Amino acid sequence: MVGAQRIVMGIDPGTNILGYGVILIDSRKVQYVDMGVIDLRKEKDHFLKLNRIFKEVGQLIERYSPDDLAIEAPFYGKNPQVMLKLGRAQGVAISAALTRQIPVFEYAPRKVKMAITGRGDASKEQVKMLVEKTLKTTLDIKFLDASDALAIALCHFYQLTSPLTDTSASTNWKAFVEAHPQRVKKN
Repeated sequence: MVGAQRIVMGIDPGTNILGYGVILIDSRKVQYVDMGVIDLRKEKDHFLKLNRIFKEVGQLIERYSPDDLAIEAPFYGKNPQVMLKLGRAQGVAISAALTRQIPVFEYAPRKVKMAITGRGDASKEQVKMLVEKTLKTTLDIKFLDASDALAIALCHFYQLTSPLTDTSASTNWKAFVEAHPQRVKKN
């Protein structure tokens, strides 16, 4: 659950454009702190891009001191090479957080869209519009990767503050049966 104040950094990983967004949670209220992108398009060597992601995400973590880092999970596309490169970008961003003892939380793109818009197939523009309304700010249209990163941070906020989310709950059926014997029908 959420304590007095908590900073969440959202990352929308990419090897050309990596978006980041930072929110401040104060009790159950959330406010916009910052957003932006790391533009990697001029960097031609893939491994130098990964090095830049690691360094620049690390610098962002140093600047904002997030309590949590929420990151979008790679999704399956038509090109496996793109997914592999995206996974690498995600991995180095995660490493930048973990080397600084920042807990990492991963969210599927559909889960983020559902949390923000109520639709898993929402467009980036729809997500941006609802993030603006939620955070009571205007976001630049050319930063859709950054508004996606804010959406990822907001998705994490919703996970933290939802009374239906029990972070101690297990998906293990044996543990569930042991914890709730009255819910098991016996023949």
